[in-house]
Amino acid sequence: MTETSISCPLPAPPGDLVQMAHGGGGRLMNTLLRTVFLPAFDNPLLAAAHDGAAFPSPARRLAFTTDSYVVRPLFFPGGDIGSLAVHGTVNDLAMCGATPTSLSAGFILEEGLPLETLRRVVRSMAAAAARAGVAIVTGDTKVVERGKGDGVYICTAGIGAIDHELAIRPGSVRAGDAILLSGDLGRHGVAILAARSELAMESEVESDSAPLAEPVRALLASGAEVHCLRDLTRGGLAAAAIEIAEFCRIDARLDEGAIPVSDPVRSACELLGFDPLHLANEGRFAAWVAEKDADRALAALRSCPATAGASRIGTMTRAGHGTVTLRIPMGAERALDMLAGEQLPRIC
Repeated sequence: MTETSISCPLPAPPGDLVQMAHGGGGRLMNTLLRTVFLPAFDNPLLAAAHDGAAFPSPARRLAFTTDSYVVRPLFFPGGDIGSLAVHGTVNDLAMCGATPTSLSAGFILEEGLPLETLRRVVRSMAAAAARAGVAIVTGDTKVVERGKGDGVYICTAGIGAIDHELAIRPGSVRAGDAILLSGDLGRHGVAILAARSELAMESEVESDSAPLAEPVRALLASGAEVHCLRDLTRGGLAAAAIEIAEFCRIDARLDEGAIPVSDPVRSACELLGFDPLHLANEGRFAAWVAEKDADRALAALRSCPATAGASRIGTMTRAGHGTVTLRIPMGAERALDMLAGEQLPRIC
């Protein structure tokens, strides 16, 4: 009879790449948490090393949101997946009229990801959180097999405090409301496309990725009657305007000549057949405000660096089917519609 020898292989020693064992709950995972995540996101709630974060509510009303980020490439002009994850989450809270306070972050790592790439993402995420005035107070890490994760995905959730009585939501929009835009369109979409396709452009376009809580606070502090806020991510301005109009069944008219688009973005759109109204943005939002407060609201937005280029771009006209029309500079109008398919996947 032949003897069979059974032995348990020792785990590979820690190296410069993410290994499956980094997600296994053992020594390597503990080391990853202690050397990569905890130093970058250091704060008392996270340092408690608990399964969650317990803290007192800072307001009578809270806003809560969740999001996931799968952008490709991980790094692009003007940002990366780490800063994008923070900005996208705090911006969703700001669109509720909330002041962001706390975030969670879940990391899905692919086996073989260079640890220096992960450290770079985490450092960027920590810096973005510091700029936005939020703390990353809890999180999670999982590892998937090589070839099944595309480097890193990030899942977030966020909480914000609402310290006013306004009901900022699509259902609050009224006929006659002014529609304001916080800045120029399309830079995030073109930046991702250029980085992904190695597209040579005369002027490099950087993503507009940025936190929006400060200009929203300025808008609310102005005393303007704000009815709705919407960040212009996937689907761009066109999708946001149509979603709001259809929800409240009020027609809208946008003025194409009042919508700012930079020359490099416009040139890229003309070359590639894109419409800047449909391109994704990560640092732009639209605001629906009472007509009587439109000038006051616009001045408040223009007082903040991130929204210095704000403009009034349209009006909610009358009750109807939620049709959005676009008035072109020559005076004619055309109906605006959402894209039927995906213009550019993996954009955020």
